Amino acid sequence: MLESYITNQLQKTLKASIDNKEIAGANFMVIKDGSEIFYHEDGMADIESGRPIARDSIFRLYSMTKPITATSVMLLLERGEIDLFDSVSRYIPGFKHQRIEKNGELVPAGREVNIHDLLNMTSGLVYGGTDLAGKNTETLFQELGNRLYGEHPMSTLEFANRLGQGPLSFEPGSGWQYGTSADVLGAVVETVSSMRYGQFLQKEIFEPLGMNDTCFWLPEAKRDRLAKTYQDDGEGGLKLYAESHLGIVHQMDRDPAFESGGAGLVSTIDDAAKFTTMLMNRGCLNGMQLLKPRTVQYLTSAALTDWQQKGFDTWHSLCGHSYGNQMRIMTNPGQAGFIGSRGEYGWDGWLGAYFCNSPQDGLTILFMIQKKDAGTMSITRKLRNIVFSSL
Repeated sequence: MLESYITNQLQKTLKASIDNKEIAGANFMVIKDGSEIFYHEDGMADIESGRPIARDSIFRLYSMTKPITATSVMLLLERGEIDLFDSVSRYIPGFKHQRIEKNGELVPAGREVNIHDLLNMTSGLVYGGTDLAGKNTETLFQELGNRLYGEHPMSTLEFANRLGQGPLSFEPGSGWQYGTSADVLGAVVETVSSMRYGQFLQKEIFEPLGMNDTCFWLPEAKRDRLAKTYQDDGEGGLKLYAESHLGIVHQMDRDPAFESGGAGLVSTIDDAAKFTTMLMNRGCLNGMQLLKPRTVQYLTSAALTDWQQKGFDTWHSLCGHSYGNQMRIMTNPGQAGFIGSRGEYGWDGWLGAYFCNSPQDGLTILFMIQKKDAGTMSITRKLRNIVFSSL
């Protein structure tokens, strides 16, 4: 267990963030060498009704979905069902004959996007921006949102095909930019497995790991455990946020046609801990081998070339890191803006769900909040600095 002065500091720091109305409430967990050594919850899951955060509170993961999607691809890789250099067009026809913007004109791409590009965000797919690729993606997300509650919602495969038919921001493999690659990976898994992406995850990952509260939508019996999302109100306080961002039904109250491999899952801190512990145990949890050790080693390794790294280096809060398989990997602890160890990996979500695994330290940190535009917040770094500095 952590020493009492450390746990007191963690609780005091988290409470200050809640009292200052930076966040409404949070779950925080520390696992060392496979055993939980600290768990703490504080604050509200629903300020308006007075419902506190609980250990079984459910959180929208947003981009913390991405490492799970990368894991699903690793399962197919192990089984020989895909090759990472397969062109995406082999599975999603919309990716044939792709184009990129050069000097204001669209010209054929030098090569097709492959699965390896998708895993490492070197595909030329983006979330938005001022170039033709960015504008096209923003328009597609707008259509996805407009159809979300209608009679003909956009499916996972339709979304991926439409992305492929649009322009790329750069030549595949020539750079790095955060974008919609994981959503396309979900569609690839759907095509290869001949089942809906959510069904594949349920059968191949969630059921084997006992992740009973991780899914793309919630039945009525679980909806009162879903934490509300908050945003700054501009006056030093918090107000509700309830928009369906990136095609995700915010209330999680319907089975979505679009199962987003990049942003769509909800989960609890205990479910997330089962996933992270499986990775720390080299693919094994409770005697069940989900992935082979060599596959986990590959999954959690930095993958960018020197020229691709230049694109990632523009992410100033991730100095000292590289990227691979939908996760950050710490490569130079001395350059990082927080205390950590070489080889540490993980990711966060738009609403603040966060995990890191540090194999060198045998350490996992999990933090669950729901705050618009949170990602990795100052409070997240403060808490992990307390833990890492105490090792």
